[in-house]
Amino acid sequence: MESIEIDCGTCVARPRACKDCVISVLMGVPDDAPGPVHLDADEHQALTVLAEQGLVPPLRLVRPVPPEEPESLPWLASGGR
Repeated sequence: MESIEIDCGTCVARPRACKDCVISVLMGVPDDAPGPVHLDADEHQALTVLAEQGLVPPLRLVRPVPPEEPESLPWLASGGR
């Protein structure tokens, strides 16, 4: 697992998913997204294990897809619409 940058200001699931996101558990629901949160690989792995065991909610981050990368959308990659 690699390190991850979590920027609540760019999350397209915000604010709907904030209450069920591990970042909200750790830092509270971000009002103005003061900046990205950086998790190293060990921290990311630890949060993943805690979420898999039901102790904290999973990361709900949904990054926007750049217009030049539409093929990265799962329903387009699978041939659907």
